[in-house]
Formats: sequence, C-alpha cells, structure tokens
Amino acid sequence: MNRFRRRLLAGGLAAGGVALAATLTGSLRGLLNSCQAQLPPDAAVAELIRSAWDGIDPRHYLDCHVHLVGTGDSGSGIEINPQMESLFHPMQYAQRLFYLNAGCVHDAPGRVDDSYVERMLNLVDGLAPGAGLLLFAFDRFHDENGRPDPERSSFHTPNAYARRVAERHPLAFLWAASIHPYRPDCVDELAAAVAGGARAVKWLPPAMGIDPSSPLCDRFYAALATYGLPLISHAGDERAVHGADQQAFGNPLLLRRALDHGVRVVVAHCASLGDAVDLDRGPQGPLVPCFDLFCRMLGESRYADLLYADISALTQRNRSIEVLQVLLERSEWHARLLQGSDYPLPGIVPLILPAELAARGLLPQAAVTPLMLIREHNPLLFDFVLKRQLSSQGHHFAPAIFETRGFFAPRERKTA
Repeated sequence: MNRFRRRLLAGGLAAGGVALAATLTGSLRGLLNSCQAQLPPDAAVAELIRSAWDGIDPRHYLDCHVHLVGTGDSGSGIEINPQMESLFHPMQYAQRLFYLNAGCVHDAPGRVDDSYVERMLNLVDGLAPGAGLLLFAFDRFHDENGRPDPERSSFHTPNAYARRVAERHPLAFLWAASIHPYRPDCVDELAAAVAGGARAVKWLPPAMGIDPSSPLCDRFYAALATYGLPLISHAGDERAVHGADQQAFGNPLLLRRALDHGVRVVVAHCASLGDAVDLDRGPQGPLVPCFDLFCRMLGESRYADLLYADISALTQRNRSIEVLQVLLERSEWHARLLQGSDYPLPGIVPLILPAELAARGLLPQAAVTPLMLIREHNPLLFDFVLKRQLSSQGHHFAPAIFETRGFFAPRERKTA
C-alpha cells in the first residue's frame, strides 16, 4: 500500500470519513484516480471522443472553471489552512488527500505545485489542439474592515502565481484573478490584474466571507463594469471548501447588486446545491432551492445580456438529476451556459458515476465503459465527453456551450 493510501486510511476514512467519501464502499482501488496518461487503443473510446468534438472548434474551447492549487512548495505563495494537514480535523485532512490524488500530485513530495501544473498540461495535450483552461486564483477571507484572516481562510492562491503560470504556458492557460471586494486596495488590484491579462474575477462568497449584496462591493462592481471583466461567483451551498462557512452568502439573489451595476456574472454550478431565503419575498421569506432562484433570475429580461452560468459540477452525485434534466431541456438558455469542469474534482472517482446517470436515462449505457476508461487517463476529457453524451427528452447540451473562449476575450474599457 503506498504512502498516500496509508495516510488516507489514517487521516480520513478511519477517522470518520469526509463528505466526498461518505457514501463510498469497496476497495480504495476503485476510489482513487489511477493517474495514468496515455489513452488505450480502444475503438469505442476513440469513437466517443471523435463524436464529442463534432460541431465544436477546439480553438474556441475554454474550460472556464479550473482550480489552481498546491502546497506552496515551489515558492508560489500558495497557502493552505493547517487544519487541512491535521489529523485532528479529519474531514479537511481527507478532502486534501482526495484533491491531491485527483490532481495526481500525491507522490511528488517537495514539488506538488509544479507537478499539479505539469499534470494539467498533460491533460490539455489530451484534449484537442487549441483547447485551453481558465485557471483560478483564490483570495483569502477578509472581514468587513478589509483585513485578511488566515485562520478563516481555507487556502490562498495568489494572483501573481496564477498570472505567472498562464504566462509560461500561453497556449494552454488563461487566468482569472481573485480579489476580495472589501479590501482597501481592491480597485487597484483589479487594475493590476487586468493589466496582467486576467480574463475574469473568481469569488466563492460562503468561504471568502463576501456578501455580494453589500454596499461594500459597490466600488468594485463599478470597476468591474468599467473593465468589462466577468465575475465568476459561486452560488448555492458550498461543500468542498471550508472557510468562513457563511452559506447564506451563496444565495443567488444576492448577485442582483452586481448585475444592477452592469457586471456580467457567471453563476458557478448554476446554483445547483442547497436552499436559500427567497429575498424577493422579504428577509424572512421561505427557503427555496437555490437553483429555482437562479432560474427566476435567468428569466428576467433586464439580465438577458448580463447573467450567465457555468455547467461545472452538475454531474456530481451530490447534485439533483432533475437540475441536469431542466438545463438539458431548456435549450433557450444554452446560449448563456459555459463549459466548466471544476477540475480537479472530475478526478475524484466516486463523485461522478456514469452508470448512475445511465440508469436514470441521461446517458447511453454503451457509453459507460468507454467513459470510465477515459477518466482513468484524462479527467478533463472525461468531463467534456460525458457532458456531450448527456441527453434528456432528446435534448443535448448545445455545441456553443463548449465554445467559451470568446466570452472571456478582453473588452474595450468603458468611459464615463
């Protein structure tokens, strides 16, 4: 048993398990990413991949939801909360190990940062020429006075590091900055990020302590609208990243303030997890599925050119099959959906089970085995091909959803 498996048993499953592994049974062999590289010469695999690219120009393909993580061992400035390395916090500890395995860096002591990037480059090579990834920086938790709080921060990936990785590999990567809007220097940091080629700003409000409806965000929203930079903001419950743990900040209705400032907002995961207060009916309104609130906003004409969403995480087992069915069938919304993988999560084997999707009628049974083979070698390709195979009532995700690069192209700065 290798060192990773020993640590996983000691640090996670034997101590009570984690949310990502709570429903799992069987041997570890079936739970871990095998981290192989070369796809096997399998006719069914080759045909599934070929058909997935039909109607899509790979030069326009940009996976817009990719996490840039590590341990900071390269001098990157990445920080991780000590709880994620402590056996006294088994949930965070085991989650970290699953993430490292998903990114295939668990056997790289001393060079985790570099190995994570090398693995992503390998996976991009396995897509198609021209395809790329949008890498996320991740800011710290800040309090309402704009002060960072490392103890309430799950991890931190600096903008400078994300920029540096993208600049070193421009054919494979673009980057998204992460800037907490309560920071005194948030507008200056945004200007620097734009000058450095950032294509978006990434927020995770429940973990970062951001209330998207707070007036504290207004000056940042104004600057975002001026630059024309989209905001990719998580909405719905957050189960994968610990930090401030302020789930109420995941209410998609809170993003109205950004939209009303003219900011293009990409709602991560289509707000597909959890419930939130229906603030349209007052602060004591009833709890409503976050996805239903998101759909309500999507139907409002005033946001027709501003509100978008990515389709990352929708195939994970903790998401509702009904959400996936609605999004597949509402083809009029497809022009506002963007491909995202939520990498490295597609590499966490138990999170996505093609056999379950096939059993519910969303996936051809014949696709299950080839998809499993693809995931053993390339989780990014697996995520893409899986989504291209999904259907509900004869409806598939439109090819345009996967041609996302143009959405993140630089825009001319607006003038007052």
